[in-house]
Amino acid sequence: MLKGLFGNTREKGQHYEVIAEQYLIKQGLKPVTRNYLCRFGEIDLIMKEANTWVFVEVKFRKSKAYGGAVNALSAKKQQCLRRSIYQYTQDYALHNRALRVDFVAIQGDSPHAIQWIKNVF
Repeated sequence: MLKGLFGNTREKGQHYEVIAEQYLIKQGLKPVTRNYLCRFGEIDLIMKEANTWVFVEVKFRKSKAYGGAVNALSAKKQQCLRRSIYQYTQDYALHNRALRVDFVAIQGDSPHAIQWIKNVF
């Protein structure tokens, strides 16, 4: 049971971000950083696949209620994510680089419950 396993929502989020990162590493991506924070929001994972910078949003949902994890990337979150990615590319001078935004949805506690959606926008 998840309740009681994690002290707070942040700890739970970080737990599932590690799971997503490990999954993506197995798929051939290389980790760059986790939990990049700026005034616009947070980028859960930043990774590279060959020469492409991959910005990853991770969402966990215990159940399929309200559309489950795969439907948890709201328009507001997408807007914050876009702005955060723009800030990151400015901070690290990533001009004229290949970029991609991916979404990892984790549904329930099964290790097979990971959905990796590339190029979400």
